[in-house]
Amino acid sequence: MGKVYYVSKNMGLGMLILAVTALAIIIALSIAYDKERAKNQGKPGDEASEGTTMPTPSTTPFTPKEPWDRYRLPDSIIPIAYNVTLWPRLEPNTDGLYVFTGQSAVVFKCVKETDLIIIHARKLNFTTFLGHHVKLSGLGDATVPAIQKTWLVEKTEYLVIQLSSRLTMGAPYLLHSEFLGELADDLEGFYRSEYTEDGVKKVVATSQMQATYARKTFPCFDEPAMKAVFNVTIIHKPGTVALSNGKENDSVIDGVPVKVTTFEPTERMSTYVLAFIVTDFGYIQSNQNNLMIRIWAKRNAIADRQGDYALNVTGPILQFYEQYYNTTYPLSKSDQIALPDFNAGAMENWGLVTYRETALLFDPMLSSTGNKERVTTVISHELAHMWFGNLVTLRWWNDLWLNEGFASYVEYLGADYAEPSWNIKDHIILYDVQKVFAVDALASSHPLSRQEEEVNDPAQISEMFNTISYSKGAAVLRMLSEFLTEPVFARGLSSYLNTFAFSNTVYTDLWDHLQQAVEHTPGIHIPHSVHDIMNRWTLQMGFPVVTIDTRTGSISQKHFLLDPDSESVLPYTWFVPIKWMKTGVEQQQYWLLHETDTHSPIRVSGEDWVLANTNVSGYFRVNYDLGNWDRLLSLLNTDHQALSVINRAQVIDDAFNLARATIISTTLALRTTKYLSKERNYIPWESALRNLDYYILMFDRTEVYGALQAYLKKQIQPLFDHFKILTANWTKVPEGHTDQYNEINAIGIACSVGVEGCRELINSWYRQWMENPGQNPIHPNLKSTVYCNAIAFGGVQEWDFAWRMFKNTTLASEASRLRSAMACTKAPWLLNRYLDYTLDPTKIRKQDTTSTIQYIARNVVGMPLAWNFVRARWSYIFEQFGKGSFSFANLVNGITKRFSSEFELQELKKFKEDNFHVGFGSATMALEQAIEKTTANIKWLTENKAEVLKWFTEEST
Repeated sequence: MGKVYYVSKNMGLGMLILAVTALAIIIALSIAYDKERAKNQGKPGDEASEGTTMPTPSTTPFTPKEPWDRYRLPDSIIPIAYNVTLWPRLEPNTDGLYVFTGQSAVVFKCVKETDLIIIHARKLNFTTFLGHHVKLSGLGDATVPAIQKTWLVEKTEYLVIQLSSRLTMGAPYLLHSEFLGELADDLEGFYRSEYTEDGVKKVVATSQMQATYARKTFPCFDEPAMKAVFNVTIIHKPGTVALSNGKENDSVIDGVPVKVTTFEPTERMSTYVLAFIVTDFGYIQSNQNNLMIRIWAKRNAIADRQGDYALNVTGPILQFYEQYYNTTYPLSKSDQIALPDFNAGAMENWGLVTYRETALLFDPMLSSTGNKERVTTVISHELAHMWFGNLVTLRWWNDLWLNEGFASYVEYLGADYAEPSWNIKDHIILYDVQKVFAVDALASSHPLSRQEEEVNDPAQISEMFNTISYSKGAAVLRMLSEFLTEPVFARGLSSYLNTFAFSNTVYTDLWDHLQQAVEHTPGIHIPHSVHDIMNRWTLQMGFPVVTIDTRTGSISQKHFLLDPDSESVLPYTWFVPIKWMKTGVEQQQYWLLHETDTHSPIRVSGEDWVLANTNVSGYFRVNYDLGNWDRLLSLLNTDHQALSVINRAQVIDDAFNLARATIISTTLALRTTKYLSKERNYIPWESALRNLDYYILMFDRTEVYGALQAYLKKQIQPLFDHFKILTANWTKVPEGHTDQYNEINAIGIACSVGVEGCRELINSWYRQWMENPGQNPIHPNLKSTVYCNAIAFGGVQEWDFAWRMFKNTTLASEASRLRSAMACTKAPWLLNRYLDYTLDPTKIRKQDTTSTIQYIARNVVGMPLAWNFVRARWSYIFEQFGKGSFSFANLVNGITKRFSSEFELQELKKFKEDNFHVGFGSATMALEQAIEKTTANIKWLTENKAEVLKWFTEEST
């Protein structure tokens, strides 16, 4: 595919000169870095240097007065192309620090006259030119103003260049800088990942630029709309390979003990999808229609064929998206790499996608079905971004939901193409729709799309990477595709991508192209424009509960909140597409356009019943008159297969949440679980167990728990017996993909509630493994459940054995299972020791710290220990993980899940007050939601405890 940006003769000459001189400059930098560090009064990573402004932290509201006080770049300059050369050192210097040196030249164009250049830079020490951080030159005939002053601004992460006169509008200029940075282990920007292979410690230089970390690697215009072409050169030691977004071309310079890798220029792209890696990893390769596809990982992992599955599914998924988008893959290669240390799950760098090892590697002998599905869906998600997000990019982070929500929806389509027997498209109901309903039913939720001015600083940007953006985004886009039909949706999408290729958009641009597709498709009718319909779902927070009275045919909608007394119930109305059936027969789709309406066909009598939102195609909950609820519950008890698997799960999930909002009775919700003794399918069981999990969290410290366990034992026993027979007494694996998941549920719940024979089964497997560590008799699918229960039933011997196996395993997914299982012990001293381990990176990798603490908090014994641990160390934890990590909010959510007493609520409020000066970063919203959820839990317990105890007691006998 041809470039969309062509370099002019003068500009090309300038870039060529820079490329030729880069090596000499970078080597000189490397020799002089100690002197440079002293000159700049700090070690790599410090921001203090001559002319740096270092504002004192303040809790008072900040009002920007100068352009460099604002978090958004001025609109006077746009970048055209960069020439970036980096040299990461994979050995520490004399101070024990790992560093990288670099030089960057950015060609930019002045689009508004200005005497100020503002460019992002963070934690970089600059070589000075005549006392300034940069050198400015011109590429055209325009006069080049002198630099008066340069300085760094820590708060807004800028390098500011004050000029003696204005730049000429329309003229191109070149800004040159040389710098030194720390290759730290902070998982941000250009960073260091360490691992041991065959007893040898190894270091990888790798990167994570999203959302605002490119500026930590080189000075750049670090906003998604500031797209440019990147010409990359990496200097590295022989025996290592360098990777970046484009194809590499190697050359060795005579007499210099380094290797220099240059890369083909990138397409026009955003800084956040840049990637730079230096490693000695191995790879496997395939070619599809002249496209080079490679999977990179540690050499032993490649030798053990852990990358084979990823390689096998990448080609088909790319092929699917080319057909789906009707647009050829825009690059010449597709690299995917599994990193030992990586904070996110994966990152869609254009042409060089980075992954956690658990998200890319699969061992056919040792990994589980769940591991395989994760690899497929994560690859599918990231490859979806190669077009939607990378080729066409949203202008600003306030519209992140469209980027991530879209990939979270179509990942199911790509994975389904690669593995059609899994029927994976149904899983969106569990993993996205029901998941986000729980968050979006809070008064502290927020709309999908925010105003640009509401999302400014890096912490606010990181906070956008949340369940609303990913899962609600997926749910409403799926609903849109359903009511437009998928062919129309795909046509509009293709038009959007081809129109805006290599540029930026706002979300309404997609609505324009979908509207055009509707207007050019005979037979497609929607009651309002795509804009008007979708604005209700994107600009309003929350979702409706649709109430259907089958006696009268009346239908109404209301903003659904879990706390019915909340003052935040808003008079919203949505345009609601309702697919429905009557007594098993699909009916014509109906649109609810007002707060209330009457639809006479929905009126029934006698034994007839109505089910709305078939296959959960819409993003709303459904309530019925009591007579219709009774008929649906009777149907579940007599002929549950009359409803689809998805709708059985929906009836359960809707009922439980309507009960929590006091719209229906708690006993009505609990009645939806009575038929489960006959249910064998995974999705309804999983839906029920997730809802009953709330009861476990609320009651496992009260007298209700015994009756709840007895009821669960009664319901799970037939499922346990079913799988015992199906697997010939646990010696075979169920054939069905979801049957394998439900076997895990059957064993896990059976052991936790004391089903006869379950504990003995678990302990015998684990004991066999302890007696012969080289031969694990536990099937990979069951390992997580067996490990957790065996460690919970056991003591220090079982825990210490798991720890040894964790330290020795070379398979990331096995390490992940063991790390989670060790949190299951009931011994407080072991849990406290484990908590201490989480802050020691030699024991628990930094990427795994917050999730390990959450695992411990999930344990009823571990919850207060984890809460005390985090409170006591909040300043340190926040400094290490809280300022930019997308997953940091999960820490607060995870620790406070069980909070349901007035004492815990007051502790939570005091925690907020005591740490206000420290801050909460990307967990700020999560803390507000934790307070709201705790308040709701207290109220729910007060109102329901006695009734729930009575019901479970009666039903378990």
